[in-house]
Amino acid sequence: MPKTKTDYDDPAVDRDLYSGLMRLHILHHAAEGPIFGLGMLEELARHGYRISPGTLYPLLHRLEKKRYITAKLQRDGKSRRTVYRATPLGRKALAAAKIKVREFIAELFEGE
Repeated sequence: MPKTKTDYDDPAVDRDLYSGLMRLHILHHAAEGPIFGLGMLEELARHGYRISPGTLYPLLHRLEKKRYITAKLQRDGKSRRTVYRATPLGRKALAAAKIKVREFIAELFEGE
């Protein structure tokens, strides 16, 4: 897969700069429907965020600690996976973030 300018191995890219965007991206998908770790790793990779499970799962746990998402263990025969969904508080936080992101994007591209 070709590298993009948002790859984290680029020294000009600061991981901390994009961590808020990743959290919003995760919350957005959790509000649309149930998500799980591997699916989110693949989704984020499609947008140029190359992160490991060791980065993703702490993000998910922080969102859960803030009560923006809930986690539920699902079993399918012998296998199991944790599925995450947005809570009402998470949906409210996402709606507020969308307003702020819209304002920021307008300002970011103002005059271009």
